[in-house]
Amino acid sequence: MKHNRIAISISIIGLAALILMLNVTSPTEIGPLGVLLFFTTLYMITFSVASLVMQAFFYFSVKKTTLNNKEYLYAAIFSFGPIMLLMARSFGAITPITISLIIIFLFLAEFLVYKRI
Repeated sequence: MKHNRIAISISIIGLAALILMLNVTSPTEIGPLGVLLFFTTLYMITFSVASLVMQAFFYFSVKKTTLNNKEYLYAAIFSFGPIMLLMARSFGAITPITISLIIIFLFLAEFLVYKRI
């Protein structure tokens, strides 16, 4: 349960920073560090949500209350998918090929974690 509280607190802090950034600044005046902060906070939120979803899945399917390091790595890789989709969208390159390449990349990264750890 300790990891659950940490994930929720990181998600709330990231969401507050993201809402503050979206309301205070505009995309033209934010600069490169602001873009980096935007993607970092968005990644923190998606990682927290992915780990909470995985924890709920494991709790209901296997009756396992905590996640180990391997499952956190799965959540970290899976939560990078929406970030890649958003970056592809910002370049205007959302096509079926782009989406399939992102899915293949995520699958290969998950497979690497499965085989190595």
